[in-house]
Amino acid sequence: MTRPSRVVIDKQALKHNLQRVRELAPNSKIMAIIKADAYGHGLIRVAQTLNHADAFGVACLEEAEQLRAAEISNKIVLLEGPHKAIDLSRIVELKLDIVIHHQSQLNILEQAKLDESIQAWIKIDTGMHRLGFPVGKVSEVLERVSNCKNIKQNPILMTHFATANEMNNPLTQQQLKSFTQICDGLNYEKTIANSAAIINFPETHADWVRPGLMLYGVSPMKDGNANEQELKSVMTLESEIISIQHLSQGDSVGYGATWQCPEDMPVGVIAAGYGDGFPRHAKSGTPILVNNVRCSLIGRASMDMLTVDLRNQPEAKIGDHVILWGQSLPIEEIAQHADTISYELLCGVHKRLGFVERG
Repeated sequence: MTRPSRVVIDKQALKHNLQRVRELAPNSKIMAIIKADAYGHGLIRVAQTLNHADAFGVACLEEAEQLRAAEISNKIVLLEGPHKAIDLSRIVELKLDIVIHHQSQLNILEQAKLDESIQAWIKIDTGMHRLGFPVGKVSEVLERVSNCKNIKQNPILMTHFATANEMNNPLTQQQLKSFTQICDGLNYEKTIANSAAIINFPETHADWVRPGLMLYGVSPMKDGNANEQELKSVMTLESEIISIQHLSQGDSVGYGATWQCPEDMPVGVIAAGYGDGFPRHAKSGTPILVNNVRCSLIGRASMDMLTVDLRNQPEAKIGDHVILWGQSLPIEEIAQHADTISYELLCGVHKRLGFVERG
């Protein structure tokens, strides 16, 4: 591999962040959410590193198949459950848990002929209004579950917060109250808390917590800071300078000529672009570290290249090290400059990049 752009994955940081979850929720079991290729960090790599998690949450059967093929033996939960009846035999074969969130899933489970029963997690819609049974249907659903021979008789109850990343949004407490009232008197395990709720609302920790973004060392909070929450960044996107131009005042830079040099100045070209996952819509002024010194993106990101203002690093040369995000340059900050969220940046890292593991 000769192209210098690459992704560095810090496995010790992953382990640290899992331990941080245990410190915050010491009485809860942990379902580590590793869907979407573990938020771009590598599904198998992350599962093997976080092998002490009590369960893994994935979005689809294909992800679960990859984990079992890699001999991951932890409990695996299909967060969207079965999509079709044909999925059920494979779910049994792979010994997967399923989330049941819709009547159609109950229908196929009631009609199936399976060799073994399946552990179910019953999703209740308390205000997210995406997936889950309406509050008024929960008693009926639980009765159907108890009468279904293909479902184990110890379902786990769950809901999902819509606004736990906003400390003062009343919807979180409304959802918690609704879920608590529904579960009153039901002797089943329960799970409510995502990353933001793990940090902000300890009363939501219940029997299981479901950390996702925080495992990767990124703050789940709106305008949050991972360092304040004692999390360590796992992914570093880095590259090198491959060219330096000495431009004159008034010269434009990049496609569309959207940025002009305010004075005579050096401009560096970095081997990375939106073809690698750096956001094309990042604004001029987005921070970039050159030799650990803050510089600024100028002009539009290209598919394979970025241009950077080197006035803060006038002695920079071809081959010098560049960090686009990582422990020393929080991805949350890059996301803000690009009018997006950290999740999208992590999941958008392109697989053409070389991945390097540390720790």
